[in-house]
Amino acid sequence: MKADIHPKYNPVVFQDVTTDFSFLTRSTMTSKEKIKWEDGQEYPLIKIDISSASHPFYTGKHKIIDAGGRVDKFNRRYATKK
Repeated sequence: MKADIHPKYNPVVFQDVTTDFSFLTRSTMTSKEKIKWEDGQEYPLIKIDISSASHPFYTGKHKIIDAGGRVDKFNRRYATKK
């Protein structure tokens, strides 16, 4: 393998801005913002809009779409006249 062609892979903290849920993981992303983590060390902070703490699929707060009304509307509009 060639040396020095891969990006640096360092620990970073991702923070969901809607729920303030944070988790420490490793990533190639970096940021000028820093945050002090539970272990006392500072890590780069990456702010994200959606995580498992705020996504409707994981929280169970998703909306059920009324597909029946749409299907009926489609059938009325494009039904073949007999």
